[in-house]
Amino acid sequence: MVAKISKHPRLSNAIAESILEGFNKHFTIFQEHTAGAKRRFENADWKSEHKASRQRIRLYDKRVDEAILELKQRFSLGDFEETLWKRVKQDYIQLLQNHNQPELAETFYTSLFCRQFHRRYFTNEYIFVRSAVSTEYIESGRPAYHVYYPATVGLRTTITKILQQSQFELPFDNIKLDVRNIAKALCRHFKNQHQKARLNFQLQVISTTFFRNKAAYIVGKAINDFDVIPFAIPILNNEQGGLYVDALLIGEDAVSQLFEFSFVYFMVEHPIPSAIVAFLLELMPARSKADLYSAIGYHKHGKSAFYRDFLHHLKYSDDELIVAPGIRGMVMAVFTLPSYPYVFKVIRDRFASPKETDRQTVERKYLLVKQHDRVGRMADMLEYSNVAFPRERFSVELFDELLDLCASSIEFDGEDVVIKHVYIERRMTPLNLDMAEADDQRLEKLMRGYGKAIKELAAANIFPGDMLFKNFGVTPLGRVVFYDYDEVCYLTDCNFRKIPTPRYPEDELSGEPWYSVSPNDIFPEEFATFLLSDPRTRAAFMKYHSELLEPEFWWDKQANIKRGVYEHVFPYPETMRFPRI
Repeated sequence: MVAKISKHPRLSNAIAESILEGFNKHFTIFQEHTAGAKRRFENADWKSEHKASRQRIRLYDKRVDEAILELKQRFSLGDFEETLWKRVKQDYIQLLQNHNQPELAETFYTSLFCRQFHRRYFTNEYIFVRSAVSTEYIESGRPAYHVYYPATVGLRTTITKILQQSQFELPFDNIKLDVRNIAKALCRHFKNQHQKARLNFQLQVISTTFFRNKAAYIVGKAINDFDVIPFAIPILNNEQGGLYVDALLIGEDAVSQLFEFSFVYFMVEHPIPSAIVAFLLELMPARSKADLYSAIGYHKHGKSAFYRDFLHHLKYSDDELIVAPGIRGMVMAVFTLPSYPYVFKVIRDRFASPKETDRQTVERKYLLVKQHDRVGRMADMLEYSNVAFPRERFSVELFDELLDLCASSIEFDGEDVVIKHVYIERRMTPLNLDMAEADDQRLEKLMRGYGKAIKELAAANIFPGDMLFKNFGVTPLGRVVFYDYDEVCYLTDCNFRKIPTPRYPEDELSGEPWYSVSPNDIFPEEFATFLLSDPRTRAAFMKYHSELLEPEFWWDKQANIKRGVYEHVFPYPETMRFPRI
């Protein structure tokens, strides 16, 4: 390799150019999938939208593998050569100086490098542990947002212009009603906040529409004096040739819930993703760059941004990694850093009874969730390989538990503990712990959210498998979310049954069923036995969700799915929806 470098002094530049070509190809294909969301939305082609969402998630790994193969075929690359790869990174940085997506291209480079070489080389000399190219003020022929001044032409005229500039080919069914509803909601918000329009009052709207599932969203902010007021306008297809505005989401909490980590990624087509993220950060300062890059589909860069944040946090904190609060998992060992709002999940070497599964099946279940529509009810996860943690940061209890339960996933490298495979999820309050401390009003709210989560998952063709409360969490915004995926399956793979009538009186007293049970058989009547033994819990559950205990509910959901009926799951309360009169 050294001889080749001296013979071909431009080899490093050629390798850098090849890697960037691989990224550019990936981004072009990614954008093509994303740009098709508008057509699929206007055609009400929900089946194709779900398919495109799954395909887009898979694109990245395929393109990285292609780029690696291209490098090996063109340059006969073999073992790691220090001088060469230092030069390659330097040349790559130069190529990114006028690039529109430098941060994403850096992540692509790092992914390619890390798949080929040992982790001892995962330093900033060779990969982008730190970003090297600024994304501030990148200019293109397409602005990131448009600005409107209602004081000049009037509020309703401004809102009309915003809706019209969303560039839908389908007409709005009743745009005057939509404009009136938005204007009333906006004025009501200002009145409730005791605000008046100031000299600088303006609306700034992101120049591209956000698509997800069966909805499109116009996202922006109102600026009034020193106040920044986030808003989003959900637009639905009436599936009869017209569009309508369904609500006005206003305020940081309402917009932040739209971008929560339990939803599938948005389709947002724009040549400068960093500009979109910068705008969104102003709306939701509590969200991180990692959150928002992932939310708009760049989940691999979201992983890179998360890991940078985590390394920084480790450096400037000194608390211990501990076993996560709650009931121990039978499939995963789960730990957390109290000062950091995430949990780390490692597959156990052996599973506690009565679990009957294996590592490969668990990994397939987590991949299923990653690529499926999570409808706001399943937590997204970040999957990493060979993650190094300082040995000194582990509590004694956690260190002993990992060695006992997950020894095959642990390596030691000097002062570091390297975990070969780990899932990272946003930390939530386990539902069972929240319930244990809840008064009657709080418990009723939790049970309503729990049952609604199960119903919305069913509408998305997902059955949780293990419905115990410990497998659900409560987000900071109060949403009940499922997060234990080792028994998750498609609803259409389940056989929901009524419990047969006993043949004899003795049958009901027997410890064994008097009827045959196949692996996929599920008896909803039994849910109450292991979920609702507490009278308070049972009363709260039965008030809203008694139908979950009957097989007819599940049969209806399966029939809808098989007929191609895609139910709309609203990422905002029903009370926020506009009347259509």
